[in-house]
Amino acid sequence: MLTVRRFKSTGALSILNKVIGEELKSIKSAGTWKSERIIKTQQSASIKVTTSDAPVLNFCANNYLGYANNQEVIDEAKRYLDERGAGLSSVRFICGTQVSY
Repeated sequence: MLTVRRFKSTGALSILNKVIGEELKSIKSAGTWKSERIIKTQQSASIKVTTSDAPVLNFCANNYLGYANNQEVIDEAKRYLDERGAGLSSVRFICGTQVSY
């Protein structure tokens, strides 16, 4: 049975926590901290996020061709998952690559 040993180096950990805490505080006070938005809808030009009841314009999506919400693309992806699964169980150079790649 594998035994996991836990080391308690509270001195080093305390110093690390203090340094990281001070840096994060500095970033937040400078106004450069970025909190992640949680998107509740499909990606499109207008989205809904958890921090607002109103729709928000989404200028950062790489969906300029409109394929992210294209029903034909979604249906084909579902068909492919049913046929091939979610992917290989290892990297290509170990177990090979699938024909469709």
